[in-house]
Amino acid sequence: MSGKSVSSVSSVSSESDRESYTGAPDEPHGPTPESYDVFRDPWGIPHLRASDELELARAQGRVTAFDRAWQLEVERHRAEGSSASFLGPDSVVWDRFARQSRLADTARLCYEAMEAADPATSAWVRAYVDGVNEGMAAGAARDERFARTGLAPSPWEPWVPLAIWVATHILFAGFPTKLWRERVARALGEETLTLFATDGPRIAGSNGWMVPGDRTTTGAAIIAGDPHRFIEDPGVYQQIRLSCPEYDVLGLAVPGVPGLAHFGHTGSAAWAITNAMSDYQDLYVERLRRVGDGAAVEALGPDGVWEPVARHTETIAVAGGDDVEVEILETARGPVIVHADGAPGTGAATDAATATDSRTGTGTAGSADGSTWTLSLRYPPRVRRDLGFAALPALLRARTVADIDRALDGWAEPVNVVHAADTEGGLLHRVAGAVPLRHDTNRLRPVPAWEPEHAWQGWAPTPAEPVQGFAVMANARGIASPLGVEFAPPHRADRIRELLSGSADWSPKAMADVHRDTYLASAEPLLALLPGFEELTPAAQELRTRLLAWDRRMEAGSTDATLFSALRTATVRRLAADPVFADLAGAPAGPAVFHPWLHLVPKIGYALEGLLTSSLVPELDRAAHVRAALEETAAANSPDTPWAEVHRLTPWQAVPDPDAPEWPGLGGDHDCVNATSSVPGFTDLTARASAARYVWDLARREDSLWAVPLGADGVTGTPHHRDQLPLWARCELVPVVTDWTRLTKESI
Repeated sequence: MSGKSVSSVSSVSSESDRESYTGAPDEPHGPTPESYDVFRDPWGIPHLRASDELELARAQGRVTAFDRAWQLEVERHRAEGSSASFLGPDSVVWDRFARQSRLADTARLCYEAMEAADPATSAWVRAYVDGVNEGMAAGAARDERFARTGLAPSPWEPWVPLAIWVATHILFAGFPTKLWRERVARALGEETLTLFATDGPRIAGSNGWMVPGDRTTTGAAIIAGDPHRFIEDPGVYQQIRLSCPEYDVLGLAVPGVPGLAHFGHTGSAAWAITNAMSDYQDLYVERLRRVGDGAAVEALGPDGVWEPVARHTETIAVAGGDDVEVEILETARGPVIVHADGAPGTGAATDAATATDSRTGTGTAGSADGSTWTLSLRYPPRVRRDLGFAALPALLRARTVADIDRALDGWAEPVNVVHAADTEGGLLHRVAGAVPLRHDTNRLRPVPAWEPEHAWQGWAPTPAEPVQGFAVMANARGIASPLGVEFAPPHRADRIRELLSGSADWSPKAMADVHRDTYLASAEPLLALLPGFEELTPAAQELRTRLLAWDRRMEAGSTDATLFSALRTATVRRLAADPVFADLAGAPAGPAVFHPWLHLVPKIGYALEGLLTSSLVPELDRAAHVRAALEETAAANSPDTPWAEVHRLTPWQAVPDPDAPEWPGLGGDHDCVNATSSVPGFTDLTARASAARYVWDLARREDSLWAVPLGADGVTGTPHHRDQLPLWARCELVPVVTDWTRLTKESI
């Protein structure tokens, strides 16, 4: 896509927008004119200044609703499991999972606990929700998608931000991987349980690095990085500044959630996170039975006693389709998210090895992908009744690394690796979040609910390390190793360390060069097999020579990068078709929401490096498959196609825009620092990449930089909807503006 030219006007896209934002004078809960001010920088990024932190939270909610009403309502409905009511049948899969896993109910319970134990934080969250409710009507009036889908905004309850947070992060720990491991072990043997550990991309990853002052041009620390998520339109992060007498903080907010949970700069301190890749959710295989007239359900507990199971039904309304009734069950372990085929309903029950009738104890072999299992999910927020939201206002008030450290002691979900620095020279490198202590098997696969050794036994300590030289976090093994099973390959982390080692005079602007690096170290195992092939066709010989001379950079204009990807794709597909993997090749069963973790081709694509070098599965003739893939690639592919022509951005949109210009082509790949993930063996398109980029300068905050994939405004066609896209595609960042006199004040 050729993005819109950079605009230097205020982000209010028209005078009618400005008027609709003002609100009626008799608005019952509207803020008084002097309670807060809204400013915009040349990129339309909101800078809010309020009389106190509650008014500031209200302002954040209202401005976010004005800018991103559609996004907020989509996320609210997804959290509540009601998105099919306006998005149609394709959304039923998610809505069923959201309801069965009790996402909204968990948020309600967490908010009620917060109200009782921490009324100050609950009031702060409520103020944000008040602002959302005040701004929603004006925001919805700006966005034609409401009329197109027939969606009418409804008032938010105070717990909705917590529900959005839970729904956003429920799959971060990748618990469906446990179903895949079980399937692999059954098909190939117990010794292959982690054969497909990539440790490959999940829902989220990130790069992050912190350079102390002795390696910068200013003598103060710099923190930089980028969270990797599925790219959505509107974007999943919102650039914003929040200022009141207590603090003045800028950073990246999650729309629908107050504060700046992941990335922020208070002026004297700054912080950033990456996914720790920790394992903190468990799947339990449940034995269930119907009792009495069938309305009651019981589960076999770890003490050998049948326990009552909470049960009710809910109805999912479906636009353009029939309503769907969903049975909601919850055992003492957690919500039932996978119902065995025909159970309950028919009395079937399951254990770790068999699908067993609950009354007779007889049955048939179970399925390793959960299709004939009954599985419950145990996850920390539902157990603890706490998301750690008290950390959010505490982070805004932080002045030092010690303040940030204390705030994060109470963090719960998700589990993150944290970098922080302050103007006094303080540095922090730690893990934050709640990870249960339990049997090692829990971390690998579904475990029997009736065996007492699989119960949770408290909470693991969160590691911290002193910062020596520079600190790097890129989802690889390291500080969080004791808390996880699979991690990202070391390539991004190693490459960042290599680049940082090349200079002792880092500046904020120089950090952009680190963000854009496209070196693909994971290409080595595949390329290493090529020299051993004899009697190749001339075309294959020429391709081999070309790939071995390639600099291994997935640059946007590189034709060699395209050829390498084609070879990789052919190799993945040939490996997937090998008879050794026949039992893994079928279409996944069980809930479709877990299918991204259960398809063979993507699993091989992400694990290719390990599969080509592993001694497991010796009957797999890797060299023969690569040789055939080389011949296939040489015969079928143009030698002159730039990588960006096939490696194009494909963001998720709840309602696709039929008139959208073509999305841009990108450099990078999933193991590059510029992590624009394709799905090797399936597609060269990318839906997962940097959801934001940031550089926090501790010497002068005004020299900090940031960028998001699209822009500050969530409304299609407005000046600031996609004005950052061309820069983001080139890994360029825009300046942070902190001088109030350089901002445009809006009328409210």
